[in-house]
Amino acid sequence: MPTPFFSARDLSFHLYEVLQADQLTRFAHFADHDRASFDMVLDAAAQIGENLLRPLLTVMDRDEPQLVDGKIRVHPDMRAIIRRFGDDGWINAPFTYDEGGQQLPATVMNAATFIFGAANYSSSVFPFLTTGAANLLRSFGSKELIDRFTPNMYTGRWQGTMALTEPDAGSSLSDITTSAEPIDEATGVYKIRGQKIYISAGDHDACDNVIHLMLAKIKGGPAGAKGISLFVVPQKRPTDTGELVDNDVLTAGVYHKMGYKGAPIAHLMVGSNDGTVGYLLGQPHQGLRYMFQMMNEARVGVGMNAVSIGTAAYYASLAYARERPQGRPIAEKGPGHDWSAKPQTPIVRHADVKRMLLFQKAVLEGSLGLLLQCSQLADTAHAAEGEEAQRAALLLDLLTPVAKSYPSEMGCLTTSAAVQILGGAGYTTDFPVEQFYREARIHPIHEGTTGIHGLDLLGRKVTMQGGKAVQIWVEAVQKTMTEAAEHDALKPLVDEMGKALGMLDTTTRHLLGLLPTDTEAALADATLYLELFGIVTIGWQWLRQATVAQEALPNAVSDEDRNFYQGKLMTARYFVEYELVKVRSLAKRLQSPDRVTVAMQSEWF
Repeated sequence: MPTPFFSARDLSFHLYEVLQADQLTRFAHFADHDRASFDMVLDAAAQIGENLLRPLLTVMDRDEPQLVDGKIRVHPDMRAIIRRFGDDGWINAPFTYDEGGQQLPATVMNAATFIFGAANYSSSVFPFLTTGAANLLRSFGSKELIDRFTPNMYTGRWQGTMALTEPDAGSSLSDITTSAEPIDEATGVYKIRGQKIYISAGDHDACDNVIHLMLAKIKGGPAGAKGISLFVVPQKRPTDTGELVDNDVLTAGVYHKMGYKGAPIAHLMVGSNDGTVGYLLGQPHQGLRYMFQMMNEARVGVGMNAVSIGTAAYYASLAYARERPQGRPIAEKGPGHDWSAKPQTPIVRHADVKRMLLFQKAVLEGSLGLLLQCSQLADTAHAAEGEEAQRAALLLDLLTPVAKSYPSEMGCLTTSAAVQILGGAGYTTDFPVEQFYREARIHPIHEGTTGIHGLDLLGRKVTMQGGKAVQIWVEAVQKTMTEAAEHDALKPLVDEMGKALGMLDTTTRHLLGLLPTDTEAALADATLYLELFGIVTIGWQWLRQATVAQEALPNAVSDEDRNFYQGKLMTARYFVEYELVKVRSLAKRLQSPDRVTVAMQSEWF
């Protein structure tokens, strides 16, 4: 029997018992759906993951993309897989009926992408990169641009990308040098010249064309970030007759990566022969604002990808721990016991192995809860009206850097724990956990490094609208604490959560007090503040899950359900005892007057 790569039972718990996602159908935009239709989507995702994506997991890692005669070659099965995603409507599923979409809630869509990522992360990224690019086009493009490019993107025939990064700019997008010069300014046609690096799926032979959503600066425009515009730059330019002609977008190289090897990352040369045509998307000099729509959606997606990979590693290590006999129970060792005569016990019974499994479960299921909640907030912000929509949007804005960064950073540690459980076997290619460990490492880098998100959270999100987003978040956490406190068994968890929330509040006030007079000192350890905020946020998630489990346990009718809810309650206890306690040391560090990282001089390293 194959090792499971996710738990349908746990996903159902998050969606329907904690989030009550079926209530999204109260909004007119989602009214045609119900729980049955949501379950059909998730069942279809599980079948695709099991039958199409999972079988390619290892081979796509071993036989990575290569640049051959100017074209990146990927696994030959990817063309059919991408077309399957297009034919089944996955690429445009969240979009409106008028666009051929299904108006599927992001909550359900992201649950499906979680399944795909757990099955085979590399193969799962191709179609949903196209979704993000198409969403930018449909949001800001003219009808002509939408009609010209999106139909073939929706079918999977054309790949979509986000082309931001340049060799001398990196995350500092204001320093990009790719230029745009008008050919026909009235119709928004420009000549593009420059280069882009690290472009996911930027070129490959599993599609007929690649449509880049590319940042560039119009010559003579404002300096810095204010001068950035967004262009549609096809690899091959469609003519009025439908023919595709070369658009002078050349693939200079393919990067060979530590993990996530099945999906190519390209180095592109644009306009080397002065022949690249790009089409202005929206208004000039608004490119960064437009691109952040895609980036914010992608940041929740990165967090979900991290959880997907970590979850696959967790279930692989759990299966191994249940099957691998080694050692004997420590309680049976000592005078009067013939320890060596006892049969070896499965390692899952050893306390330290259980600790490593609990660590994975606590981080991953807590993070999954947060990411699905963020998806639900996105649905509410989109489909609700008035204050409900505004509050959802604000809370989502606040939580996005946490939802991206906590699972990404902690996923590196959970996959490491999975390798550790397998011991020497985990360090070999005979088992998949070493691949998951390598694949996990990209996510603290993707879509803004952890350091950038720390600055974003402390420097912008906490203070936006006079701290209103934080106020909404605190109210939500306190509401959960009040509900949990109705159960005597959960009161110790509530007490610890209250202390952690208080330490976070004190730390936040301290740092915000420094901002006006000593900005560098206030933001120097913003990454640690993000970690602190993330731990408290995941503690909140576990209190939510524990409350639901505590209420459901007395009515559980099967051993399977009783074990499931007991597992939730024990993992909540683990998180409080092993992870939430880290808040104390982080709060102490962040309130210390010793500015080590500011005072350190580069010459002293």
